Amino acid sequence: MEIGIVYYIALVSIFFIGFIGGGILIFFGRRMLINRQIRIAERKAARMIAEARTESKNTLAEAKQEVDKLKATAEADLRERRNQLQNQENRLNQKTENLEHKLDNLERRDRNLDNKEKKIDSIRNQLDEIKNRELKQLELISGMSSTEAKQTLLDTMEVEIQEEASRRLREWETKLKEEADEKAQGILSQAIQRSASEIVAETTIASVPLPNDDMKGRLIGREGRNIRALEQATGVDLIIDDTPEAVTLSSFDPVRREVARLALSKLILDGRIHPARIEEIVAKSKEEVDATITNAGEQAVFQVGVHGLHPELIKLLGRLKYRTSYGQNVLSHSIETAYLAGMIASELSANVATAKKAGLLHDIGKAVDREIEGTHAAIGADLVKQWDKSTEVIQGISEHHFETSTTSLWGFIVSAADAISSARPGARRESLESYLKRLRALEDIANTFKGVDKSFAIQAGREIRIVVKPEEIDDLGSMRLARDIVKKIEEGLGYPGQIKVTVIRETRAIDYAK
Repeated sequence: MEIGIVYYIALVSIFFIGFIGGGILIFFGRRMLINRQIRIAERKAARMIAEARTESKNTLAEAKQEVDKLKATAEADLRERRNQLQNQENRLNQKTENLEHKLDNLERRDRNLDNKEKKIDSIRNQLDEIKNRELKQLELISGMSSTEAKQTLLDTMEVEIQEEASRRLREWETKLKEEADEKAQGILSQAIQRSASEIVAETTIASVPLPNDDMKGRLIGREGRNIRALEQATGVDLIIDDTPEAVTLSSFDPVRREVARLALSKLILDGRIHPARIEEIVAKSKEEVDATITNAGEQAVFQVGVHGLHPELIKLLGRLKYRTSYGQNVLSHSIETAYLAGMIASELSANVATAKKAGLLHDIGKAVDREIEGTHAAIGADLVKQWDKSTEVIQGISEHHFETSTTSLWGFIVSAADAISSARPGARRESLESYLKRLRALEDIANTFKGVDKSFAIQAGREIRIVVKPEEIDDLGSMRLARDIVKKIEEGLGYPGQIKVTVIRETRAIDYAK
């Protein structure tokens, strides 16, 4: 039993010792683990402190760099502002000096003006004294007072005025007699021209049919703006009278009249009639007439059989379709002259092709003789010389009116063919050519004045309409221009009745919305 107790005590002792040893082992194991964690934490803390120190150093360096940069920028701004202030101060000082200098100049000028004014007053007083002395001296020399001298002068002037009035009366009497003779001749010429009235009507007017009489009001427009725009754009007189459903176009220039006829027909069909549309349609009609002119020239060249003609010469030749000479169409006359010249050259054993070309082009100068000074023969020769190097053709053109010092075979051939074509019975009428020359002279007179843009002789020469450049002539200048043109027409042109001169000054402002 005692052994069991001992055994039990020993077991308890062993258990107690094992328990205590296990506790000690657990205590020391936990202590070692805690120490290890403490060391790990210390290392992390040391590492974090090192990183924090490194980061703080970097941040401090960056902050220092930023501070340095801001400091440099601030110093640069400060320097710039100081420079600006210095420049402004310099400019202010310079302006102050300039103002002081100008003030000194003004004061000096005022003093000079005061001195000059005093000198002028002194000179005026001296002149008055001299004038009085001279007047007294003249009275002593002449033995008359100033009142008697004035009366003597008035008597002398009265005699001179009477003589001048008598001279002017004689001049007016002579002038009135000349005007009476001129009007009598005009009346006689008008009576003679009645025999050619159909030809004149065919070459100076054209009639355009209207769909109804209401269209006349639309053509006139508000306050006549449409009819003015059409007449100004074409240079043709638009006559709207009591003729039912028709208007009449009147112009001595058939090209203008044809352009106006085409434009008016298109406007009637289109229905939109206003100044802007009128200008657009007139421009298109001019292009169509130009195409017709070119076609007429090509047909004439093909009909005669002339080859190798320059396109510019063909265009000029086509313009002769709308040109008449003494009532004879110049293009038809040129074609006829070319045929006759070829026949004459064939009989003389000369070059038929050269003779035809010279005959076809002999009146080509008439296509531009309204624009260039000189005879149509000389103008035509110069034109052909630019595009055709044939000396024979140029000789035939320049010599066909015997205006040169010598005349070659080609000049005689073309002259003979021209005379045959123009001298045949009924080929020409003198009255129409004189009429056209008078209308052309009206426009030439107006175009000689400065500031004139365009001029149109309308209403059979009873009115000339002048469009001036608004930037060169004002409203008062327009009235003076009308008076000057009237005087020049009266001095240099013979005409029946009276001629109305209308000067138009129009300013346009155009912009585009984009």
